[in-house]
Amino acid sequence: MSIDTEVIRAEAHAEIGFLIQRDADQLVERWCRRALAEEPNASRVHEEVLRDELPDFLRVMGKSLAQRGYSQRHDESADEHGGQRWDSGWSLTALVRDYQLLQLVVLEHLERSLERALGCREVMAVGVFINDAIAASINRYVTSRDQHIRRIADERTAAIEEASRRKDEFIAMLAHELRNPLAPIVNSVELLQVHLAASSPDVRETLDIISRQSRFMTCLVDDLLDLARIAQGRFELRTETLNLGRVLGDALQASESIIKEREHRLIVAGPTEALYLEADPARLTQIVVNLLNNAAKYTERGGEISVSVHREKNEAVIRVRDNGVGIPPEMLSRVFDLFVQAQGSSHHSQGGLGIGLTLVKRLVELHGGTIACRSGGLGEGSEFVVRLPAYPVGSTINGPSPAADAPAAEPCHILIIEDQSDARLVLAKLLECSGHRVDSAEDGACGIELALMNQPQIALVDIGLPDIDGYNVARQLRAAFGERIYLVALTGYAMEDDLHEALDAGFDAHLVKPADMEELGRLLAHAQKR
Repeated sequence: MSIDTEVIRAEAHAEIGFLIQRDADQLVERWCRRALAEEPNASRVHEEVLRDELPDFLRVMGKSLAQRGYSQRHDESADEHGGQRWDSGWSLTALVRDYQLLQLVVLEHLERSLERALGCREVMAVGVFINDAIAASINRYVTSRDQHIRRIADERTAAIEEASRRKDEFIAMLAHELRNPLAPIVNSVELLQVHLAASSPDVRETLDIISRQSRFMTCLVDDLLDLARIAQGRFELRTETLNLGRVLGDALQASESIIKEREHRLIVAGPTEALYLEADPARLTQIVVNLLNNAAKYTERGGEISVSVHREKNEAVIRVRDNGVGIPPEMLSRVFDLFVQAQGSSHHSQGGLGIGLTLVKRLVELHGGTIACRSGGLGEGSEFVVRLPAYPVGSTINGPSPAADAPAAEPCHILIIEDQSDARLVLAKLLECSGHRVDSAEDGACGIELALMNQPQIALVDIGLPDIDGYNVARQLRAAFGERIYLVALTGYAMEDDLHEALDAGFDAHLVKPADMEELGRLLAHAQKR
């Protein structure tokens, strides 16, 4: 028949309680000798933080046993004792063993000290108290362990988030820094193409190669920046109702050079009817271009690439397939991961940063769509299938009317404020080739002084100037000239916040380096029509 421990707790045992309180220090010394006898190399009995707390624990134990229905004070003492051992690095096993050893020492001492036999219920009372102490200590251990695990998990999560934030900031800064040297390179090629148009075919072909590769580098930088913006939640789609067939045409034109360069056979199957959807035209074109470029990159020279656009119920489906090197089965689940190349075979490695497919997937998802990848394995080619929400058949579509071609800009007076001498020189020469009068300044103060003296119609102002930043330059020029001057921010920063900050500072427009000369021409024409 089992004994109810609550009954044992309610009983008073004054005599043994008195002895335990009186002989607490002696009991601790006996516990130390016993512990050393059982484990000669044990060091824990010599640690004051562990040993010196035990007398108080024993006195609480004796007082509790002497009282009828003892309080919870012994639980607090046991909890404190267990916590001290936990903080000192002792294992739960060692703590339980110490309590059990203490129980033996107490019972042996009581047997020797009493002038009578130790009662069964007295032995049980000591055991219940020690077991309660063990339970309280275990609870402290478990609680401390869980808190420790949660703290480690929180620290790891915080570290991962911080590393991700720093990575995104680094990517954005890297993209900006890469734009600065790209701008004069791209513009220098355009300038050479103007002056060497009648040169030998070899010269023209070389210039075309430099132009193509520098534009490709610009696209890589743009992809990096877009990924950083998406990761930071600072990316906005500019959607409109559009015909997917027209987007396909733009993408094919953008990918024409790489497909021709690698002598691929391109098979195109456009939609048999107008296929409308709500999307960002630039980003949708970017999706198709990246898929076509990826197919061209991983298809041997002279291979075949097919692209098709069609409707499946209320979805627009874009398929890009190639007969290239294919994708190993183990890589299929990773092709959309950042900095992972689609193909896993080093023999077929084509280089690259491994960001194009990551960006494609995120852009597709921002449009509410999905993308899937299929491949039969190495040497079997691959297929990417994009599905996007489309307007149902028969929907009344009021899409935007086609934009009229912007008229060419008339020669005008332009001020360039740019601290990078190469970029400043090449951009000035390109504009002069188009008949414009150009003044140049290498910092904000000189630019403002030159503007006040010569009163240009248009100012192209770099944001990252060494003395006065471009925003302050814009504010001062706007204050001096009002609406008589057209201000264009010229910068490597292309985040949405950068555009808003430029407009708030008084700029009329925001151009990202390297500035596209056609886009700059449209801005100049627009400025003259005001």
